[in-house]
Amino acid sequence: MELRQLSYFKAVAEELHFGRAAARMHIAQPALSNHVMSLERELGCPLFIRSTRRVELTRAGETFYDRCVRILSDIDLTTELTRAAGGSRIRQIRIGSIYPATMGMLPTFLAKIARKYPDVRIHIASGNTGEIIRGLETGQLNLGFIRPVENIGSLRFVSLAHERYYLAVGHANPLAARGEISIDDLRTQKIIAFNRQNLSFTERYFNEKFETHGLTANIAFSCDDTYALVSLVSAGLGIGFAPEWTLDLPNRGFELKKVSGIDFRIGLGIAWNREDPTAGRDDIVDIARSLARAGGRS
Repeated sequence: MELRQLSYFKAVAEELHFGRAAARMHIAQPALSNHVMSLERELGCPLFIRSTRRVELTRAGETFYDRCVRILSDIDLTTELTRAAGGSRIRQIRIGSIYPATMGMLPTFLAKIARKYPDVRIHIASGNTGEIIRGLETGQLNLGFIRPVENIGSLRFVSLAHERYYLAVGHANPLAARGEISIDDLRTQKIIAFNRQNLSFTERYFNEKFETHGLTANIAFSCDDTYALVSLVSAGLGIGFAPEWTLDLPNRGFELKKVSGIDFRIGLGIAWNREDPTAGRDDIVDIARSLARAGGRS
């Protein structure tokens, strides 16, 4: 079994298409297929279910894929550790981001990294907090902008800001003209809430808040992201809690209103694996910390 075969298999597993995987790996498709079949013969089981219409991983293929990701990440990490020990410069930084929550912070961070390391390649991957943490643990990501977590094992976290959430109300909603809104005013309204495939930090946060204030029964619509939420609000379908940065959206059809008696704030910070030689460089962590000193939303 060769390392390049693991890389070829990983590409097919992620593309689920031999042609696209071959193009991605810059190899002829027949040669790629031969390498995968060689792996299957050596392992004694099929890794893919192939048909004229689709390619799928078998259960064995899923297991092998998880191990391949770890093995290849470990090799990359070993390479970077060796280069760091030898004084080599950073060549690539892979950053996870819970977009669009990082809209106000990520550009500043990227600009500072680019000035400090003008030759570095930067890759941005979007995901939820859980996905980014897994990427940090497996070495697929160097840094991650995520919601608050505890320092677990080799994972380290620094809080950078707290995003305030206000009540988003469509222009035609009578609440838009109100100078003061209370919790009781929300009991006659239809509420739009987050409902993602994988329960996110934000979704859990608001589920708990709605339950605390007796508003769970008012949830009438759900969505995956903030843009969808403010679109539903603008269409007059209901109200919802949106982050302060949505005030900067062009042609917005809603107002952000403070609700007396509540203060909804969700933290945002940066996490890294202390064993990662790229993220472990003090200057990179200091650049991240400077975002908080520069006055992120609080």
